Amino acid sequence: MHEREMDKTDIPCPLRRSFSEASTFNAGAILGPVNETNMARIWNKHKQFHPVRKNRFSNGANTPLKKKVFVGMSGGVDSSVSAALLEKQGYDVTGVFIKVWQPELEPSRRTVCTWRDDRRDAMRVAAHLGIKFLTVDFEAEYKRDVVDYMIAEYRNGRTPNPDVMCNRSIKFGAFFDWAVARGADYIATGHYARIKHGEGDMFNLLAGVDTNKDQSYFLWMLGHKHLSRTLFPIGKFEKSAVREMARKMQLPTADKKDSQGLCFIGKLDMREFLREFISENEGEVIDENGAVVGTHHGAHLYTIGQRHGFVVIKSGTSERPYYVVDKDTTRNRIVISHDKIRATAEGVATAIVLRDVHWIANVVPEARDKLSARVRYRQPLQTCHILRANDGGVELLFDEPQLAASGQSAVIYRNDECLGGGVIA
Repeated sequence: MHEREMDKTDIPCPLRRSFSEASTFNAGAILGPVNETNMARIWNKHKQFHPVRKNRFSNGANTPLKKKVFVGMSGGVDSSVSAALLEKQGYDVTGVFIKVWQPELEPSRRTVCTWRDDRRDAMRVAAHLGIKFLTVDFEAEYKRDVVDYMIAEYRNGRTPNPDVMCNRSIKFGAFFDWAVARGADYIATGHYARIKHGEGDMFNLLAGVDTNKDQSYFLWMLGHKHLSRTLFPIGKFEKSAVREMARKMQLPTADKKDSQGLCFIGKLDMREFLREFISENEGEVIDENGAVVGTHHGAHLYTIGQRHGFVVIKSGTSERPYYVVDKDTTRNRIVISHDKIRATAEGVATAIVLRDVHWIANVVPEARDKLSARVRYRQPLQTCHILRANDGGVELLFDEPQLAASGQSAVIYRNDECLGGGVIA
């Protein structure tokens, strides 16, 4: 892991500012070198003058020492507005661009890599706001915890959710720990989600106000440690409002398109990517009557509900699309149907078993509690309740049949509060 601070040579000329414009609290000028001991002396000295207030103070003139926030800045509009809002609210903001591992595909099959452009956009926003900017390298952590995990899951016939693992291991793992170790009071991201201070010292994760952009589905692995030191500045806004704020603040990313695809990497042809690590093995496509109707590239590559990537030779007279409703990785077969939810398919059930279950507040809901859940991102919430729960596992019973893919996340809610979730077994 490496880090580097932005200097003025990184900033395009029209956006450079004189570094003499910056104002920095110089503890060393008062009490000697800045280290943990002297910072403690500063704190102890000034809290004598203000024993009641909880804020920290930088001097005896009642000037509060700003709360320090490290904002993950991806170069997109959401993280840009997040940083701008926090700076406007008086936080000591540092923008951080997280560099991760990138795939090295053959030139003819390479997806355009935009991380340099994204980093440049993030730096431009930081310069526009007059905030500090750092780049931190988590290539090794990303490759190990996100990419290798994803490849292993596909190899075993499951469909992973790399964005969930990216949040757990990188944004709220490596980045969170790195920021706290450097004195951050909080980290912040551009997620469309909200945090509510609940009873006592507990914090609750709530869905974002914009139901179309809500990202709480990808955050179910967070816990009290993270929520108590995390800010989601745009979670209470609609996406359209975020865009409008960016334009009013004249942010360089105001009209930049939203990123799509894999966390940090962006748009990626998953089949092209996986074939670098997993050999393709052509197999049979079976219809719901058991007849061979086409071919595919390897059953492990397909997800329940998928409607592309296989060849249908005998399609019949219907022009309706086909969906993958079942797969057999042992025999290397996939089953397709015009009906996305088919009662005889293995992937369709009203009862779904979850493994690696995590409850954000460490409280398992009662079996009689009326809950809701979604088994894929942006699926409308489905009514359910807990059938049974044990250590690390839960069985959910839904009111309606669900098309669930093994390896994906099922995330559980009570109204707009995300209670936790698990991996579909």
